[in-house]
Amino acid sequence: MMTTHPRNTGPMRAAPRCGARTRRGTPCQAPAVSGKQRCRMHGGAKGSGAPTGNQNALKHGVYTAEAKAMQRHVRALTRRTREIIDDI
Repeated sequence: MMTTHPRNTGPMRAAPRCGARTRRGTPCQAPAVSGKQRCRMHGGAKGSGAPTGNQNALKHGVYTAEAKAMQRHVRALTRRTREIIDDI
């Protein structure tokens, strides 16, 4: 039953719930932001999330197979160079 009382919680209770999971693994009980599937705390708020073209998310490539192979090669060359110097 909808009333005009200032503390009318009917629309709030009828609102769709956030689809996120809490740390306990239970569904979030907060209402979703209008037109979204998440509440304001789980990414439904305007401006939430990473900016477009986020430079902080770029991969640096230090641990690729090619980079690791190059590091092994350099270590082997360094080891061999030390052996040659020690022989002299």
